[in-house]
Amino acid sequence: MSDEKIIHLNEGAIKGELQELVRNSVEETLNNLLEQEAQALTNAAKYERTENRKGYRSGHYERNLFTSSWDVKLKVPKLKGVTFETAIIERYRRRESSVEEALIEMYLAGVSVRRVEDITEALWGTKVSPGTISELNKKVYVHIDDWRNRELKCNYPYVYLDGIYLKRNWGGSYENVVVLVAIAVNEEGYREVIGASEGMKEDKESWKSFLCDLKERGLKGVQLFIGDKCLGLVDAVSEVYPDAKYQRCTVHFYRNVFSVTPRTKVRAVAAMLKAIHAQESKEAALEKAQAVAQKLRDMKLREAAKKVEDSIEETLTYMTFPYAHWLKIRTNNVIERLNREIRRRTRVVGTFPDGNSALMLVCARLRHVAGTQWGTKRYMSMKYFTEAGDIEMDSVAG
Repeated sequence: MSDEKIIHLNEGAIKGELQELVRNSVEETLNNLLEQEAQALTNAAKYERTENRKGYRSGHYERNLFTSSWDVKLKVPKLKGVTFETAIIERYRRRESSVEEALIEMYLAGVSVRRVEDITEALWGTKVSPGTISELNKKVYVHIDDWRNRELKCNYPYVYLDGIYLKRNWGGSYENVVVLVAIAVNEEGYREVIGASEGMKEDKESWKSFLCDLKERGLKGVQLFIGDKCLGLVDAVSEVYPDAKYQRCTVHFYRNVFSVTPRTKVRAVAAMLKAIHAQESKEAALEKAQAVAQKLRDMKLREAAKKVEDSIEETLTYMTFPYAHWLKIRTNNVIERLNREIRRRTRVVGTFPDGNSALMLVCARLRHVAGTQWGTKRYMSMKYFTEAGDIEMDSVAG
C-alpha cells in the first residue's frame, strides 16, 4: 500500500476538538436547564406576559464553574420579585467540594505539597498551586475550633489521656510544645476524640484546665481515666473528677521498670511483669506481684523490685471493670497508635512557627483519622454496663 493512501491523523488536534465539542454541549445543556428553572420559578417564559406571572427577568450574570475537565461559563438568570435558587449549581458545588476534600485529605494523609501538585496535574490536566492548597487547608481550620469546643451530649465511661510533643521555633531557638489529647469510648462503644488543647507542658495546671474545659462542655459518666503516671495528670483527675478511677498504663509501667533493668535481663523481667497482668483477678495479680518482687530481689534488681511493689496496684484498676474490656482499658495504646499517625504527618512539616499552628494540624489529623477509620467501627461492646451505670462483671470464661 502506497504512502499516499495512508490517512495521518493529528491525535492531539482531534482530542482537543472533541473536548471542546463536549464542553460546549455541557455548557449549552446547563444553561438550558437554568433557563427552564427560571421559567418554572416565574411561571412564565422569557418575554411572556400572563396574569399568573410571579416574577420578572432582569438579564443574567456569568459565572465560571470548574468541572473535572473544563471551565464552563454559566449564564445565571437574574430575577425580580422571586429568589432564584438553582439545584444545578448546587449539584456542581458538591462536585467542587468533593475535589477540594480530596486535596485536603491528600495533604492530611501526609502527601507533600509537591506531590499534591503532581497528582492534580495527572487527574485534572492542571496543577493546583501551593497557594490554592493553603487556601483549601484554611477551610478545614475554620471548623476546627467549633469541633474542639462542641458539646458532649452522651456518657463516656472510659477516657484516655495523653500529651503529644512537637517542636516549635521560639525566638530563633527550638522548644517543645505539647498538645493534650482526650479520646473516649461513648456509651455505645464507639471511640471519639473529645478534646485537644495546647499546653505549655504536662503539669497539673495544664491538665486541670483541660479537664475543666471538658467538664464544662458536658463530659459526664466517666468511670475510668487511662493514662501515664504523670503526677500533674493524676492530681488533676482526682480533683476535677473525684468519683472516677484512674488506670496507669501498663506499657508505661513496664518501661519504667525497664529503666532500672540491665538490657540482658529485660526479656526475662518483661515475661514476669506480663504474668502479673495475666492473672484472673486483682487479688491473684497482687499475690503474683509479691512473688515477682521477691524474684527480682533474688536477681539483684532491688530498684526494679521496689517499683513493682510501689506501683503495681495502680496498674490493676482495670480488673474491677468488665473482663471483656480488660485488654483495651489497661493500656493507653489507643492514643499511642494515633500519636504515630500524627507524627508521620507532622514529620513533613518539621518545626512549627507557633503552638497554635501545631494544634491546628494535630486537630485536623485527629478529625481525619476519627472520621475515616473510627466512624462505623464499634471499639468495644458496652452490654456489660447496666442502665444504672453499674458494672456487671463478666465471667472469666466469657
